[in-house]
Amino acid sequence: MYPTAMETVQIVDEENREIAAVPRHIMREQNLIHRASYILVFNREGQLFVQKRTMDKDVYPGYFDIAAGGVVLAGESYEEAAKRELAEELGVSGVKLNVLFDQYYEDRDNRVWGRIFSCRHEGPFVLQKEEVAWGRFMDLAEILALGNREPVTPDGLEVLKRLQETPALLSKIKKG
Repeated sequence: MYPTAMETVQIVDEENREIAAVPRHIMREQNLIHRASYILVFNREGQLFVQKRTMDKDVYPGYFDIAAGGVVLAGESYEEAAKRELAEELGVSGVKLNVLFDQYYEDRDNRVWGRIFSCRHEGPFVLQKEEVAWGRFMDLAEILALGNREPVTPDGLEVLKRLQETPALLSKIKKG
């Protein structure tokens, strides 16, 4: 069982209202709707840090991921989860997190209400070896092209598409 399988995760309904708290492995087994924080880490050139997920991840193992982040634990806010996950996965703390939008995503393995944040950081990063195999900064167009050749987390691709379709969001990101 994945080491975090016993974490207690916040479960929500279709309207993103809190309804329960269950161990992570139950959330995955029953494909329950949960919350997650996504943190897009940009450098000053506007490139996004992309990470390769380890094969031990409980969802989308070995995929490329456009965001640091993860599930919101019971009793935790999106913002608290974002700060915790950014520190755990990339070793980054003390940066300003900008809220971009909330998004619902669903596929056969994952039903999630996500809050998408952005921040600016140039690295270097301290990668969490249990979750991140490696990573590097990439241009948005390069990431979208990567999705044609390699598996990229589908919820992450939805975030990128929304960014591309919303110039005001990209402008907000560029301002930091």
